Amino acid sequence: MPVDHYENFPVASILLPKRLRPAVEAIYAFARSADDLADEGDAAPEERLAALTAYEDALARIAQGGTDHAPMFERLAQVVREFELPLKPMYDLLSAFKQDVLVSRYQTYDALLDYCARSANPVGLLMLHLYGAADDENVRDSDAICTALQLINFLQDVAIDLHKERIYIPLEDLNRYAISPAALDHASARPRWRSLMRFEVDRARRLLLSGAPLALRLPGRIGFELRMVVQGGLRILDAIEAADYDVFLHRPKLSKRDWMGILWAALRMKKRLKGVPRTA
Repeated sequence: MPVDHYENFPVASILLPKRLRPAVEAIYAFARSADDLADEGDAAPEERLAALTAYEDALARIAQGGTDHAPMFERLAQVVREFELPLKPMYDLLSAFKQDVLVSRYQTYDALLDYCARSANPVGLLMLHLYGAADDENVRDSDAICTALQLINFLQDVAIDLHKERIYIPLEDLNRYAISPAALDHASARPRWRSLMRFEVDRARRLLLSGAPLALRLPGRIGFELRMVVQGGLRILDAIEAADYDVFLHRPKLSKRDWMGILWAALRMKKRLKGVPRTA
């Protein structure tokens, strides 16, 4: 799942096999800390980029079989060796975080998808490798789920991102609905905003559901956790719709009551997926 989703979706939950929890925690610590280097604090852009380059250097030392790692990278190196994990997904994450430092707007949906392919999909790919299930079909569906969750997070956090002077709604979509980036949160744009968000929500939902069969193919607890993750994403989209798409006044988030509904939906997931297209 995208590392942004630590608020909504448990990372190393009790549903994960105990033997995998340290590995997931090591990957998550790497991804979360790198993401924070790009986004948090008051460091200048060049300082953020230098810190992320240092992470790339640490990955290179792991690839070379080095042993002089900082504690976080030592844990990561052990996981890489034990599970024979590829390092490219981790480099991809770092490239996306570097992009966060430099890019605050995306002109097209394709450009946003390219970002998601590096900011979100690598975590799902690493999880598949941990389970020995990284075949082509599973990777395709994992990519769809991870990208969709990232897009859902963007829709959920429009107001937060705008406060940071970032917009993750493609500018081509804003233009199509005659919404100026400078007037994104203006009351005068609300009717057009609702139409735009309806389009974005529908597209994210279709993409998420296109990858959801992965949660039914993967066995045991990991499959059920993935069902919960998928249903959590769908619940956020439902909450955006219930707020009439006004994410500026009502930021959708999951409550305890929502999690009970998510559990029930995960148990009944096969019925909901009947008739869902395989691609979106």
